[in-house]
Amino acid sequence: MDSLDLPSLCRRAREASRRLAVLDGATRNGALLAIAEALLAAQDELLAANRLDLDRARQAGTAEALVDRLALDPSRLQAIARAVREVAAQPDPVGEITGMTRRPNGLLVGQVRVPLGVVAMIYEARPNVTVDAAALTLKSGNAVLLRGGSDARSSNEALGKVLRKALLGARLPEDSVLVLPPLDQDATRTLLAQTGLIDLVIPRGGERLIRFVTEHARVPVIQHYKGVCHLYVDQGADLAMALQLVENGKTQRPGTCNATECLLVHQDEAGALLPDLARRLLSLGVELRACPTSLPLMPGALPASDADWGQEFLDKILAIKVVDSLDGALDHVARFGSNHSEAICTRSYERSQRWLREVDASCALVNASTRFNDGGELGLGAEIGISTSKLHAYGPMGAQHLTTLKWIVQGEGQIRRLRHQHQQQPHRLRQQHQRRQHEEREAKLDPVHQRLHQAVHHPQPHVRPGQRQVDRAALACDRRRQAHRVEQRRLLQQVVVVVGLPAHLRR
Repeated sequence: MDSLDLPSLCRRAREASRRLAVLDGATRNGALLAIAEALLAAQDELLAANRLDLDRARQAGTAEALVDRLALDPSRLQAIARAVREVAAQPDPVGEITGMTRRPNGLLVGQVRVPLGVVAMIYEARPNVTVDAAALTLKSGNAVLLRGGSDARSSNEALGKVLRKALLGARLPEDSVLVLPPLDQDATRTLLAQTGLIDLVIPRGGERLIRFVTEHARVPVIQHYKGVCHLYVDQGADLAMALQLVENGKTQRPGTCNATECLLVHQDEAGALLPDLARRLLSLGVELRACPTSLPLMPGALPASDADWGQEFLDKILAIKVVDSLDGALDHVARFGSNHSEAICTRSYERSQRWLREVDASCALVNASTRFNDGGELGLGAEIGISTSKLHAYGPMGAQHLTTLKWIVQGEGQIRRLRHQHQQQPHRLRQQHQRRQHEEREAKLDPVHQRLHQAVHHPQPHVRPGQRQVDRAALACDRRRQAHRVEQRRLLQQVVVVVGLPAHLRR
């Protein structure tokens, strides 16, 4: 790793990001379609490289659920290529303009969506992440540095070659996607310290990896934290549905972050649900760790320890706890959840809405498996991760989440004055100045637009029926009041004259 010049690679990615940011969406989409085709064309080479990783993992005694996360096969490669095509078919997030408004001084102000720049992905044992991250960063106009784990080094190296070849064929900068070899901790610290070259780091893996990246990064980090996902079976729930949700959430792919790790059951449903659930899951090879209330109802289950609550097993292990109410379930999730995926099985609309409002998770589900918290399932095509950080993005992150908003301002020579200067300027002068600016803008319009602008901004006053009669009556009333005041002044002068006479003349 000493020979790997990480700062130089980051500078190459930064230069590529500048070129990507100005490419049109059609060019970037063409590159994505080329990648999808190249993946399928290189299927034999990719699967051969993946077999090397699988052999090493099994020789090292890796759990089968984690081996499954590492594995590629023809159907998974086709799914990866399909996800890339779906990303290409999505609207281009770059260049979208929002919120354009005109300020009182005539400035036109708004925001435009732009790429972040350079994204670094640090992840473990998931070859599909290599392609998903490359597709989403290209779609959003970003360059990406991909540092996969040592478990998938052969697969990632082969995928990197395919991606690079496809980029060259599409005439995109070949440094837009840089697949790095596995890095030791010192090299990873160097990567995390590249301020000014890397704009965002996304760690995706186990708890130790997330903590290491968060503690050592000197650039912004969005965490893809562990998935401690719960399913709560509510009072009066459909128990047949509950059995399906538990089985799917726990056994379909137990090594994924959206697998169900803990089952919460209302006390009124425990007796009817748990015995059947135990028989079904034990037959599928699931180890059950039950609380003291549920343990007698589940023959073959093991007693749960305090460490089992809040645990991401990533294996065929399920913790079960009986609670007395919805509030009890919400309290348990608040204490042991990881802001990932939380589901409820219920017939009550009121309680389902409480769950959606109050549960603290990036994805809250009603009568659906936790396995649906996935970018592809939620319509993103693919995901670069599931953010549990809340800042900037929360939940599965697609192409739009790899952009930000930049302010844009269009003026006509306006200059800014200090606030006290505005206050000292007479109000009438300010109005005159703004009126002159407005007239100058109108003068630039062609005759058709002038008439339209006049109709919108300077409509002729409308005289209501009878308005002229009302105005004449008001004028006559004003004249009568004026005559009355003149007569009062005349009489007052006469009184003064009379009062000033001698007494014998006032008789």
